[in-house]
Amino acid sequence: MALPSPSASVEAQAKEAYGAVRDRLRDGKARIFEERVFASEAALKAIRPLRKEILGDLDDGVPPVELVAPASAAGAVAGVHVHAVRCDAKPLPVRHHDAPCGRILRGKDLTWITLLGLAAPGAGNACDQARKNFETAAAILRDAKTDMRSVVRTWLWLGDILAWYGDFNRVRTTFFHEQGLLNCHPGKALLPASTGIGLKPAGTALCGLDLIAAVGKEGLTEYLQAAGHQRSAFHYGSAFSRAATTQMPAGKTVFVSGTAAIDPSGKTAFVGDAEGQIRSTVENVRAVLADGKCADSEVVHALAYCKTPEVEKVWQKLAADVPWPCITVLGDVCRDDLLFEIEATGCPGARGA
Repeated sequence: MALPSPSASVEAQAKEAYGAVRDRLRDGKARIFEERVFASEAALKAIRPLRKEILGDLDDGVPPVELVAPASAAGAVAGVHVHAVRCDAKPLPVRHHDAPCGRILRGKDLTWITLLGLAAPGAGNACDQARKNFETAAAILRDAKTDMRSVVRTWLWLGDILAWYGDFNRVRTTFFHEQGLLNCHPGKALLPASTGIGLKPAGTALCGLDLIAAVGKEGLTEYLQAAGHQRSAFHYGSAFSRAATTQMPAGKTVFVSGTAAIDPSGKTAFVGDAEGQIRSTVENVRAVLADGKCADSEVVHALAYCKTPEVEKVWQKLAADVPWPCITVLGDVCRDDLLFEIEATGCPGARGA
């Protein structure tokens, strides 16, 4: 994770962020597995050639996921998130229609696949594009000799989320039924952990999809549909688990879904109270981490989404008490009365190592 100096120019921010990424990769003898850039549309355009120049041979040709984020307290560039791996095998690009769209990493007994920046701007309206993104993911996974049931984690970048989130949920649920992730026993469903947030991919697409799949022995992944203080989101129409745990190259990993101030009954808590919602959200995430047997100190990365700059200011005051490496981005949450959301990834023992 790279957070550039907030007062710097876009060029200086890009050089600082990607210089830090490059140095960390070289020092750790690591390779990029996932990569996301959160910045304004103009900043993203300026960053592209600088990234390629700075990374040099560390750039394997797979482009980062570029997400349009309004200028915030961090400036035009909110941050760069890189999930890197250091192991004997090397992640290899995954291609679809001859375009790189992710990476595959084959271990001795397990295989990991990440698909990045799937988008279908020519598929029709937002729901049609979302459906096409899921279909593309399923096709790529089939080519890799697996299927959607191996998916551990998804990120759904939904521009104008408040206008169509209910419709999106219907698209996702229908697709998951078709793919065998849901059955007549919802408690046993294979619902990945997920974030669905009001950010859009760069360009003309209305939505985008990223995912991680883990392929190997039966029971490799555990899906925590209900966790911490929150019941299953499926009870109110959202087909995702509160968290998922699986074996990644660094060991056991806990993926905590995008989490907000939603009470056990499924209602928004602390309506109109940014501080109350932030404190409730962090408490909810910590409760989910505890269910995954992951401590605060073992969180390796988090993303915080603030609805407005005013909410961001409140979060900045409270964030000092939350010891998670975190990028903060401005973006709508899935309900109009939700002001804040945060996701986290923890690797028990990894940060200590």
